[in-house]
Amino acid sequence: MATMTSLIGLINKIQRACTVLGDHGGEGLSLWEALPSVAVVGGQSSGKSSVLESVVGRDFLPRGSGIVTRRPLVLQLHKTEEGTQEYAEFLHLPRRRFTDFAAVRKEIADETDRITGKTKQISNIPIHLSIYSPNVVNLTLIDLPGLTKVAVEGQQESIVQDIENMVRSYVEKPNCIILAISPANQDIATSDAIKIAREVDPSGERTFGVVTKLDLMDKGTNAVDVLEGRQYRLQHPWVGIVNRSQADINRNVDMMAARRKEREYFETSPEYGHLAHKMGSEYLAKLLSQHLEQVIRQKIPSIIALINKTIDELNAELDRIGRPIAVDSGAQLYTILEMCRAFDKVFKEHLDGGRPGGDRIYGVFDHQLPAALKKLPFDRHLSLKNVQRVVTEADGYQPHLIAPEQGYRRLIEGSIGYFKGPAEASVDAVHFVLKELVRKSISETEELKRFPTLSNDIATAANEALERFRDESRKTVLRLVDMESSYLTAEFFRKIHFEPEKNPNGPPNPNRNGPPNMDSYTDNHLRKIGSNVSSYINMVCDTLKNTVPKAVVYCQVREAKRSLLNHFYIQVGRKEKEKLGAMLDEDPALMERRNQIAKRLELYKQARDDIDSVAWK
Repeated sequence: MATMTSLIGLINKIQRACTVLGDHGGEGLSLWEALPSVAVVGGQSSGKSSVLESVVGRDFLPRGSGIVTRRPLVLQLHKTEEGTQEYAEFLHLPRRRFTDFAAVRKEIADETDRITGKTKQISNIPIHLSIYSPNVVNLTLIDLPGLTKVAVEGQQESIVQDIENMVRSYVEKPNCIILAISPANQDIATSDAIKIAREVDPSGERTFGVVTKLDLMDKGTNAVDVLEGRQYRLQHPWVGIVNRSQADINRNVDMMAARRKEREYFETSPEYGHLAHKMGSEYLAKLLSQHLEQVIRQKIPSIIALINKTIDELNAELDRIGRPIAVDSGAQLYTILEMCRAFDKVFKEHLDGGRPGGDRIYGVFDHQLPAALKKLPFDRHLSLKNVQRVVTEADGYQPHLIAPEQGYRRLIEGSIGYFKGPAEASVDAVHFVLKELVRKSISETEELKRFPTLSNDIATAANEALERFRDESRKTVLRLVDMESSYLTAEFFRKIHFEPEKNPNGPPNPNRNGPPNMDSYTDNHLRKIGSNVSSYINMVCDTLKNTVPKAVVYCQVREAKRSLLNHFYIQVGRKEKEKLGAMLDEDPALMERRNQIAKRLELYKQARDDIDSVAWK
């Protein structure tokens, strides 16, 4: 079974770790909020500081008029063996021990000013103070700024609400035990501490009431009704405290002597004698320590559940933004190649249909290329006038004997030349689609988002590769067109009968038995030549409709899938460690976010290990 020392010490340790990481509590859900704590609440001049000093047995808190406590003070008390020296340690000065408690008071004031400046403003960043003494019980208290009703000179008008909001942010948490300090010489119904405690804990299950300044009540009056719970009932007993008087403070009366004087007061008091065994700062400290230990024991299962849930969430977040990269060149090279493979996988998914975009390449072949071929100016090129001009020029000074073969060849070669434009346009259109898919793949590769420099390098290398593929594809499709010009399909023309057209209504042609000449050509014969050429060009067009897409896919799409980053891999393999590290430069905000997550993860894992090391029931 866990001891009180081990349980409260465990919570103290986790609280200190939370503060180091900036988890101060009072601001939303956090590990700090899951840890049971005791918050000391009271109005100004309620005797709050005196109660804390009585519990500790030392005079160590700053004093003065106005708002003295301007930052939460997390006071962790550790009971040591009898005869050992008392000392104090601050979390912000971990290697320095304070045995002079006047120096502790000065350090609290100086550390407060370090955050708030020499103003009277407040801050929610706590000061952690641990006191090791044989005169204390194991206990953790959070001293909060005193509630006030008016702003003093040098303070903003909002200070009243600011303090109340800070106090509420602590006491409204279900794991917070409220130590409500009320002076006996004021009506308990108007107590600032009881008022706020009633609002956040109406059942009184989390509230311990403390009545101070019992010795300063008007003669003939007492606080028995309050202490016995008749005036305002809580689930826990009220405790009366008699603090040192101002004269005792001025004379530096020893706190141990003040404790003895307090015991004597209650034991000899006719009003409170029957309650003496449940009064005083020593009893209050033991009561709180026992209750805090009990609450911790009850809350440990829920704390463990929160820790495990948060560890899973932090691990998932680290996986999402990426784990830290090792500094050796081998690990850096491996990371770069992994990022490249992740990008390549997304890029191929776009091409193969797993992601949208690849279908646009098919659209180039199925719509854009046929539409461009239909718009070619064959009608103009094969008009009667142009056919006559080309055939005549092809014969030169010596007319052809049987058919205008040279004219046919020139008409066909001229027509085939028009196919180069749509072929090159198909190459460029697919190139544009591939570049757009590279851009989308870079943005959709989650692993790359943390490395903007590497993302740019991969995008540049991919686009340079696409340029090379486009150049090779352009050369290939132009070769296909040139091949159609370099060798005409003779079989196509052997099926055509080359006979001159006769004019049935005209006079007999004296040269009809001789070789045809241009004088004997009619418009119909020229149309026949144009028609024959058009038929051949249509055959070539059908061929190129099939072969151009094949060439484009082979030279661009296939190569993009197979070797998009091959040159990049070679270049990366030759880089030195410093250049590899530069490629893995990350967004500073992302690096800071990862560091914060890693530190929180370390905190939660250590907290889980610490809890597991403590035997509890």
